[in-house]
Amino acid sequence: MTPVNSTVPSPCISVCRMDVGSGWCEGCLRTLDEIAVWSVLEDHEKRAVWKQLPQRREALAAIKGTTT
Repeated sequence: MTPVNSTVPSPCISVCRMDVGSGWCEGCLRTLDEIAVWSVLEDHEKRAVWKQLPQRREALAAIKGTTT
């Protein structure tokens, strides 16, 4: 259950497919553990995950040989 006072949205874009090589969801770029605990994370913890997503996007694109 998401805390009522949470202001940090989920990065989910409803493309739920895990990349085996990286361990990240190809849609939101979170790990399974991050997805599982998202609703109970504090806002500062959610922001920390969000902060990692641009680097993960670039890394995943490099792994797959695509551009972002």
